[in-house]
Amino acid sequence: MKILFIHQNFPGQYKHLAPLLAKRGHECMALTLRVSKPTTWMGVKLLPYSLPKRTGQNLHPWLIDLDSKVTRADACFRAARALREKGYTPDLILAHPGWGEALFLKDVWPDARMGLYCELYHLADQHHLRFDPEFAPSDPEMSALRIRMKNIYNHLQFPVADAGISPTRFQADTFPKDFQSKITLCHDGIDTNVARPDSKVTFNAAGERFSRADEVITFINRNLEPYRGYHVFMRALPRLLRERPRASVFILGGDEVSYGAAPPKGQTWKKIFIDEVRDLIPDRDWARVHFLGRVPYDRFLNLLQLSRVHVYLTYPFVLSWSLMEAMSCEAAIVASDTSPVREVITDGQTGRLVDFFDGEALVAQIISLLDDEAERQSLGTAARRLMIDHYDLETRCLPDQLAWISALTGNARV
Repeated sequence: MKILFIHQNFPGQYKHLAPLLAKRGHECMALTLRVSKPTTWMGVKLLPYSLPKRTGQNLHPWLIDLDSKVTRADACFRAARALREKGYTPDLILAHPGWGEALFLKDVWPDARMGLYCELYHLADQHHLRFDPEFAPSDPEMSALRIRMKNIYNHLQFPVADAGISPTRFQADTFPKDFQSKITLCHDGIDTNVARPDSKVTFNAAGERFSRADEVITFINRNLEPYRGYHVFMRALPRLLRERPRASVFILGGDEVSYGAAPPKGQTWKKIFIDEVRDLIPDRDWARVHFLGRVPYDRFLNLLQLSRVHVYLTYPFVLSWSLMEAMSCEAAIVASDTSPVREVITDGQTGRLVDFFDGEALVAQIISLLDDEAERQSLGTAARRLMIDHYDLETRCLPDQLAWISALTGNARV
């Protein structure tokens, strides 16, 4: 088959599926902003599309997001039409609709089958828009209308798509009921052969070498921000460091904003919450807190393998791969008792759950696990078993994704 991927940050969620399809003999191509000239990656031909230069426009603020999506859709339409004029016609289009790129592709190739990666439908109810009172919108009614506008691209793309795929039940359930009938539940997959425990792992940081003999606590976000509970964790640090004088805390994450509101101009959420707690932490304790920013994937895994207790907090939102990779590494998890987390963490079985806002309970659960090696081992073993049984890349998720494509295309030999 001829398969066309559309993803501005390709490979994105297709980093395992696309190379596998190319390896199985399919002609795979991707339109993306990630490259400036044609190239090949893992058997997939990458073609750039470019965004036009735009002059300033007076737009309603709620239309800026839609404008950016239509701009990408227009650019992809032009690139796709150029491919059609050269004789290219895909059998299957796989796209992430979040940036609007696939909006007009069925107009270019009406007979191609289209499958969408259904990451999230934005909800404006109390459990989502106003989950965290500290950062709740000043005008909830207006914010709810803005959120509704953000979903326009879903309503434009979904009716022309043939099927969708979503990695978790929480994410699939955010979509309207009439969309859900098209959505298949299938996770992207965790490579449990790579994300695995290693009793001999070491990690160098701040001029020291750490091993499994050290009391290491980890907290990892793509970016350090309230959506992933960074503020809750930082406010828990003074007590945690005071009560665990031998613990070292490793915090991974960038200074940008992935989700939610931006910090006040000229500031970062990272610095805001460091400043809030710094005077409560003596220098000798602060020296045990290591901010590593973003690190290469192998060091990221080493840190998870080293972790004695891994902390994961999130609003009701997309579940992070990092949590599931930590589980695959047999880390003992303390996580927020929020709906996406409960899909993989059962309290007392595959980890410990605490109320997202309860910093005291968070510290208590971390300390409890640090003092109980047998419980850490039991939770970690069960967590890894869950990842292998239900989320393993090779044995579960990739076969299920191929089955989804086979059903979508009617091709039994995918």
